Amino acid sequence: QVQLVESGGGLVQPGGSLTLSCAASGSILSFYSVGWYRQAPGKQRDLVAALTRSGNTNYADSVRGRFTISRDNAKNTLYLHMNSLKPEDTAVYYCNALERIRSGELIEYNYWGSGTQVTVSS
Repeated sequence: QVQLVESGGGLVQPGGSLTLSCAASGSILSFYSVGWYRQAPGKQRDLVAALTRSGNTNYADSVRGRFTISRDNAKNTLYLHMNSLKPEDTAVYYCNALERIRSGELIEYNYWGSGTQVTVSS
């Protein structure tokens, strides 16, 4: 049973930094990709950053250059390092893991954490 637990959210001033953590119940290398999504009130859940098993990264245009996704395989933990935070970064941030299994047909499973609130305000 896959469990993802986020931590590290909180209140930060514009221009500040914050690091989010996501602890997985199993090896994060077992997933095709891991990543972070965020959802602001009244908006859809959007991709923030993703990291594939092979090491490729993908960032939303709005965070590229400011956020960095990384992992600690030994600790089975995913991180999101957020710098130069802006009020528009305010959202609930969710940890995500994508499992892809090919057994005749491609099967995909998305796993989600419960989310952690990030508020950027002065």
